[in-house]
Amino acid sequence: MKTTLSSLIATLCWLTAVFSVVSTCSCKGREVAVDPEVERLTAACRIDSTTLRTILNPDSIEGFEQLSSLSAQAWILVDDSTGMILSQKYADEPRAIASLTKMMTCLLALENGVMTDTVSITEDVFIAKDSRVKLGDAYVMDDLIYEMMLQSDNDAAYAIAKHIGGDTLRFCDMMNQKAAYLGMKNTHFANPNGMPNYENYSSASDVLTLARYCMRDSVFAAIVGTVEKDIPLIDRRHMPIKNTNVLLEKYEGCIGIKTGFTRMAGNCLASAARRNGSTLYLVLLGSRSMSSRFSESIIILDYGFRVMEELNHLSQ
Repeated sequence: MKTTLSSLIATLCWLTAVFSVVSTCSCKGREVAVDPEVERLTAACRIDSTTLRTILNPDSIEGFEQLSSLSAQAWILVDDSTGMILSQKYADEPRAIASLTKMMTCLLALENGVMTDTVSITEDVFIAKDSRVKLGDAYVMDDLIYEMMLQSDNDAAYAIAKHIGGDTLRFCDMMNQKAAYLGMKNTHFANPNGMPNYENYSSASDVLTLARYCMRDSVFAAIVGTVEKDIPLIDRRHMPIKNTNVLLEKYEGCIGIKTGFTRMAGNCLASAARRNGSTLYLVLLGSRSMSSRFSESIIILDYGFRVMEELNHLSQ
């Protein structure tokens, strides 16, 4: 019932967005400005699963043969400007997504939070006890968001969720409402950080929609594109942190976005890279190891950019 209701809400939201775009763009020949939010939502949700094979045979592109040997259990690779799917494997299958969940937590914090607020690490949010924040620490919201996303800090996510939602249950309701708004039909959130929970799941295609929507927020994009940052605490101590996404330094053109790991989810990575005028988004789930999530993402992204080069060549 829960999944059916979410699907219905998602469908209604999508139809509303599409109707809004049509009605604002074609009003009896008059030029009417498109609502920026509708434009953002439409672009983030745009998917084209059929065009590629009508133009070229992607199986003939160098690197295609490597895709079948990857350990990742699911992925989807998309050209952002067209929504064209360049490669996918079980992209709509619901799965645990580990800390990719924090993308939604970050988005809601940016949309609903006051960046100058003080957020404290209290006993009721000091749950995972496996990250850099400690009981009694206090941060400015803006700094704690950076710490959560770069360090993938589980207790920072709980603290942000409580501060924004009043409690984590209310915040999870906000997460699920936003997921429905984005049309994430194979998604349900049960916590703000992606710790193992059978009720916290998504799919590669849904996470891709979330990633494309989030990256259209310049503040979000700046956060996940940061390699290193010195995080100040309210008591004037400092915490130097480094982004867990090594592709930011290792892969040419990488602009983000988030790592994830639990034993339930395996090793996950949502990434985005820009080369030669093309921006590709990749969500990879369930890779065998921490290193393979990066090496396999590189293989898929390299293949995708070769596809785009061939498409550009054919269009000339």
